[in-house]
Amino acid sequence: MAEDGSRVLFLRSSGPEDPVNSLWAFDTATGTEHEVVHADSLGADDDDLPPEERARRERARESGAGIVAYDATPTLDVAAFAIGGQLVRVDVDTGEAAVLATAGGVFDPRLSPDGRDIAYVRGPELRAVVDGVDRSVIAETGDAVSWGSAEFVAGEEMGRTRGFWWSPDGGRLLVERVDVSPVEQWWISAPVTPRVAPTAVRYPAAGTANARVDLAIVGLDGGRVGVDWSAGGWEYLADARWDDDGIWLTVQDRSQRTTAVVFVDPDSGAVEECHRFDDEHWTELVPGAPTRHDGRLVTVQDVGSARRVCVDGQPITDDAVQVRRIVGVDDRGIVITASLEPTTVHVARVSWSGETEWLTEEPGVHSMVTGGDVAVVSSRSLAFDRARIRVERAGEAVGELTDHSEIPDVALNLRLVRLGERELATALLLPADAADDAKLPVLLDPYGGPHAQRVQQARSLFHASQWFADQGFAVLVTDGRGTPGRGPAFEREVRGDLAAPVLEDQIDALHAAAEIEPRLDLGRVAIRGWSFGGYLAALAVLRRPDVFHAAVAGAPVTDWRLYDTHYTERYLGHPDIEPGNYERSDLTPAVAALGDTPLPPLLLIHGLADDNVVAAHTLQLSRSLLEAGRPHTVLPLSGVTHMTPQEEVAENLLLVQLAFLRDAVS
Repeated sequence: MAEDGSRVLFLRSSGPEDPVNSLWAFDTATGTEHEVVHADSLGADDDDLPPEERARRERARESGAGIVAYDATPTLDVAAFAIGGQLVRVDVDTGEAAVLATAGGVFDPRLSPDGRDIAYVRGPELRAVVDGVDRSVIAETGDAVSWGSAEFVAGEEMGRTRGFWWSPDGGRLLVERVDVSPVEQWWISAPVTPRVAPTAVRYPAAGTANARVDLAIVGLDGGRVGVDWSAGGWEYLADARWDDDGIWLTVQDRSQRTTAVVFVDPDSGAVEECHRFDDEHWTELVPGAPTRHDGRLVTVQDVGSARRVCVDGQPITDDAVQVRRIVGVDDRGIVITASLEPTTVHVARVSWSGETEWLTEEPGVHSMVTGGDVAVVSSRSLAFDRARIRVERAGEAVGELTDHSEIPDVALNLRLVRLGERELATALLLPADAADDAKLPVLLDPYGGPHAQRVQQARSLFHASQWFADQGFAVLVTDGRGTPGRGPAFEREVRGDLAAPVLEDQIDALHAAAEIEPRLDLGRVAIRGWSFGGYLAALAVLRRPDVFHAAVAGAPVTDWRLYDTHYTERYLGHPDIEPGNYERSDLTPAVAALGDTPLPPLLLIHGLADDNVVAAHTLQLSRSLLEAGRPHTVLPLSGVTHMTPQEEVAENLLLVQLAFLRDAVS
C-alpha cells in the first residue's frame, strides 16, 4: 500500500492452475487493476534459485513460483525483486522492467528509501547496485560467516527473514553478521542418489549453541561502526527498525522470559535499553510490534487475562480483546487485528486513549493493510468461497482485488461447536449423504500445538478434512490448550509438557462430540496430522491405544532435543536445566510404557530433505518400535522437505492416507 493511499501492489497468478505469480497494481483513484510485470516475460527459471532463496521459501512455507516477494519505495513508484537469481527494477508507472547487471545469485533485494539504489545478498556477502554500478558492500572470508542474511531460527521461529536495513537517507545500512561456527553441523542426505554427497546444515538443536549474531552500521562510503547489541545478555535479535530518530532493536534472552526494546545510536553504535517486559513462562513475539509513533512506544504484552496493546508500557486494551497483530499506527491510534473469541479475527482501531472501534463485523478471519485514508481489507469466511479483498477509502468501497484461486469441488457439511469443560473450539464435519442412523468411523484431524489454529471461521481451512469426511468418516478438528486466541493462560498450559494437555484435550473433545452426535463410533477412532499434528497423532496411539485405533503421523517431532532452540526451549526450557520436561514430552519412552498392549496401526511419513523436522525423528522412533517388536509402517518421501508443495506428492499422500485409514478402522 502506498503511504498516500494512491495505489496497491500485489502478487497474483493468472488462475488456479498457474503457480507463477506476476506483479499487479490497483489504482485507488480509478478503481482499476492492471498487470505491471508478467513473470514469464523476464525469462527466469526457478531452477536457478540461489540456495538462500530456497531456504527462505521453506521458512516462509512459500510454494508459488515467479515473483514471490518484492520490495518497493513508500510511494510504490519503484519496485524491485529477485527472480531466478536475477535482480529486477520496475518503474510501476510505466511498467518498464530492467534486469540489472549484477554478480548473480541475487537474494532479498531491498530498495533505498528514495528508490535510487538496491542492496541485496549474494551468498555470504551484502552487495548493492549504487548509481547503476554493482559492488560489494561488506563481506569476509570463511565458510561459517555471512553478512545480510537472517539466521535459521529467526526465519523459522521469529518471523524475521531479513538481515539488513537501510537508513532513512539511503547512505548507510544496518547489517547482520551471522557466524554459524558454534552451531552443530548435521547432514541431510538423498538416499535415492547415493553418488551425491549429503548436504551440510547447521542446526541449533535444543540445549546447543545458537549462531552468533553481530550487527554493524555500514556506509556506502566504506565506513563501519560496530553495534554491541548482545552485551546485556541478549541471545536473540527478533527485529530491527531504522527511523528518523535512530535504530530500534527487539531482543530476547535465551529463556525468552524477557523481551526488550533497545535504541542504537546510528553514529556511535552505542546501545541503550528503553523498555523491557518479563513473564514467568515466556514473552510472546507479536507481528508488527514493537513500533513507534510521535515518540510513543507501542508494544503488545501479556497482562492479566489478555494479550494487550501497551503504550509506553501501559495497557490500553481490555480483558476481552486478544491482540493478534499491529497493522499500523497513525495520529488516530493503533490499527490491530484481534479476537473476542478464538474462531474469528477482526480488525479494530484503538485510539491513543484506549477506545476500541471495530472496523470489521461479519464473522470470519479478517486482515488489513493501510496507507493514508485507504485500507485493503482481506476477509475469509464460512459464508463464501475464496478470499474477499476490498479496497476502501475513508470506509467507503473503492473496488475489489480478484482472487483467482480454485474453489474446491467439496461442499462443507460443518458445525463449529464448543466441547467439554474447557469449551474447546471444535469443527465437526460429516459426509453429506450420511444416514441418520449410520455409525461412522471417527478421524481426528488436528494440528493441536502452539502458535497455530485449525478451527476458525474460514472455509479454506476445512477442505481436506471435508474430503476425508466424504470418504465416510466423521472428522473432528479441535484446538486445545496451547493454541492462540483464548488468552495467555490457555496458551501457557503446555509449558513444561507438550504431551499430556494437548492429548487430553483431543480425547475430551472426542467424547463430548459423541454426546452431541450419536453417529460417532468410538470403537473406530483414527487420528492424522503433520508436524506438531504428526507428533500428536503418534502420541495418541502410543499413550492411549484404548481410545485411538490408528494414526497417520506426518513429519512428527519425536525427540524434542532434536528440534530447534527458540521454539523448543520456549515451551520446555533448556534440557540441561529442565530435563524432566523433555522426558515427559518425548515419544520414545511411550514405546516401553505400552507393556503388553498392542500398538494400533501406525503410518509414519517423512520427507528425507526436511531440514526443519529432520527425518531422524521418524527413523529414531521407528528403530525404537522395531526393537520393541511393534509392527508399524514408514513411508519415506525422497526429495521432499517439511512442506509438500509438489502437486503429485500432495495428492497421492492423501490417497495413501485414506487407504491406510480405511484398512485400519473402516
